[in-house]
Amino acid sequence: MAKIHFEDDDDLIDIRFDNVFKAVFARDTQLSNAALSKLVSALIGRELQVESINANEPPIDSLSDRQIRFDISCRAVSGELVNVEMSLNPDTLEPVRLEFYTGKLFTGQDIRGSDKSYDDLKEAYQIAILAKKRFFPDDVFLHTFEYYDPAHAVSLNGKCRIITLELSKLGKIVGKPTGDMSAQESWAVYFRYLTDRKKRRKINEILEREEGKAMVSEVLLKISKDEIERARLMSEYKYVLDTQSKLVQAKREGFKEGEEKGERKGREEIARKALAEGSSIEFVKKITGLDIETIKNIQTGQLS
Repeated sequence: MAKIHFEDDDDLIDIRFDNVFKAVFARDTQLSNAALSKLVSALIGRELQVESINANEPPIDSLSDRQIRFDISCRAVSGELVNVEMSLNPDTLEPVRLEFYTGKLFTGQDIRGSDKSYDDLKEAYQIAILAKKRFFPDDVFLHTFEYYDPAHAVSLNGKCRIITLELSKLGKIVGKPTGDMSAQESWAVYFRYLTDRKKRRKINEILEREEGKAMVSEVLLKISKDEIERARLMSEYKYVLDTQSKLVQAKREGFKEGEEKGERKGREEIARKALAEGSSIEFVKKITGLDIETIKNIQTGQLS
């Protein structure tokens, strides 16, 4: 692999955009697969080779389902299940959301059959890289959560883990010599400061020391210089932000009307506007709390 070195004037696309993150790590190439394996191995603390990635987002032209998260769901050669994602602006419910999807990831395994037991269940890791928002009150940027008894500090020693990286907590770490950084620290610094030209020298020092980040950089550099691919990713991200903004506005207007017409009418108005924007029924159910039958009646015009 050719040596990667970023110049001061290289205009890099921000890998903290979740769709860019996925475009880099989930490509069907040996380079992206190797980079993803390096990242996951560093974050879980042991070597792991990604074997396959599940496609879990709609086609580019399927606009109605674009609110889906750009997470990367993959399986290791040794069977472990990993879901990893970058979240630029996570909401306040992110911790419970991570718990929910970790459970789904773990319980989605099939151990039916006379030759199977619970011991055949593989480890499940939900990894969230939180780009901006600070979630936990301490100054620790990396947390690993598992089931345990908090009263007696006894771990269940189960097979589920939630790993979070908070990129907002790297103020002191970025000042460390690159040779003194742990694998987790250097990945976090790489993600956080990649597009900061004042830190370009630090990023290049990291690239010289670690092959995984050099692999990521090679893919990212190609995307950044490919005008068509860059425009597509930015258009995709713009659509997500525009839809999110319209839904928030619809929600605010709906609640305002709800004060006048009653809470139920307000939620119905939110649903009506969200459906008009092309949102799925499941997504509308999530943001309004209305039942699916009511939402379908709104969609078909039976409820006005």
